[in-house]
Amino acid sequence: MSPAQSVADARVALVTGGTRGLGRAVSERLATSGIRVAAAFANDVDAAEALCADCRAGGGIVTVHHADVADPGACRRLVGEVLARHGRLDYLVNNAGTVIERRYAEVTAENWDRQVAVNLSAAFFLTQAALEPMSAQRFGRVVNIGSVTASMGSPVQIPYGAAKAGLVGLTRSVARAVARKGVTVNCVIPGSFDTDLATALTYTDRDAVTSMIPMGRWGRPEELAHAVCFLLDDLASYITGAIVTVDGGMSMGG
Repeated sequence: MSPAQSVADARVALVTGGTRGLGRAVSERLATSGIRVAAAFANDVDAAEALCADCRAGGGIVTVHHADVADPGACRRLVGEVLARHGRLDYLVNNAGTVIERRYAEVTAENWDRQVAVNLSAAFFLTQAALEPMSAQRFGRVVNIGSVTASMGSPVQIPYGAAKAGLVGLTRSVARAVARKGVTVNCVIPGSFDTDLATALTYTDRDAVTSMIPMGRWGRPEELAHAVCFLLDDLASYITGAIVTVDGGMSMGG
């Protein structure tokens, strides 16, 4: 945000999954820079309230919005709610995600559908809704949050990996569709980060994963937030359709 902008004219960001883990780090980073943040969450009310309290204590403006982004209608309603509350929408960070670990033969149709709905379809429907106001104002930034699983694969995260791989195609296709409307669309690929989502995984051995990372450690959420905010910046206006990997070198293999 330009220093000359008043709070009333500050840009607005919608961050899905924005109250915990990587999403919370993005929400906090944006709020402290003067961006008004609409953080969407699915279930954890306590985390949402904690984010609001912490950001407001630091002078940031954050609103929280309950939504199940697996529902296309909820995606459209969420964008409408943000527009009604803040009057504009400039940044969309499609961070909402869910992962369950199952052996190949244990994956049910319900498992598959839910993973694809949250991790891929939600990004499509939210972006579709957000592009209308962004195109009208001739400015917008969309950042999709993928996963290193999309490129490396995982025998116990098959629906998740497939959905996150789909985000790459979605990112590049939408980037081409809106490139002349003042809107950029990019994708950030996180590796292993210290979040609640990661610690809840049942098949993932932390030491084994760490041994695969050339930098020898897991990422910090604020490091991922920095990459996201770089792509939201005004000076990132010539970057679109890009896939930015933030994984400590993990996807290089070896």
